[in-house]
Amino acid sequence: MKVSREQVAENREVILKAAGQLFREKGFDAVGVAEVMNAAGFTHGGFYGHFRSKDDLIAQTLAYLLEKASGDFDFKPFVDRYLSAAHRDNAATGCPTAALAAATRQQSAAAREAMTSAQRGHIDRLSGKVEGKRAAARRRAAIGSWSAMVGAMILARSVDDSEFADEIIKETRAWINAK
Repeated sequence: MKVSREQVAENREVILKAAGQLFREKGFDAVGVAEVMNAAGFTHGGFYGHFRSKDDLIAQTLAYLLEKASGDFDFKPFVDRYLSAAHRDNAATGCPTAALAAATRQQSAAAREAMTSAQRGHIDRLSGKVEGKRAAARRRAAIGSWSAMVGAMILARSVDDSEFADEIIKETRAWINAK
């Protein structure tokens, strides 16, 4: 039975969502193609109808996740949502940058390009949301704030002391909001 183009696109999105959740939860290396396809509800054999390789899946998943993570937002509520215990405790559904940026440097050129493009776009959007009159000052604040937010999330997720993790995100949020 022939599958419609619409169904192929829907199936591909299901696979990308499953891969995105698994990659954010476990990392790129700990997740195999069969696990992704199983999580998506498909057999391993259907994988190559959508992707050339696992590297292709990684690159396309990053592009998909990072595009979905972009959007319009107000700066302070965004910072408050991002630097929260709920976000810290839900890496599998949280920010792909905090979950995957460090591991992306060891991935394919296509994966790094997807991350680069998304980060440029995110910095550009943030620059338009921070206060300041000069574009250079707004861009500096956007880069500094985003770097602090992602770094704080990575650190908060890496420690085994929940009070210390809470302190990391709370103090980073206060530092950004004081700027």
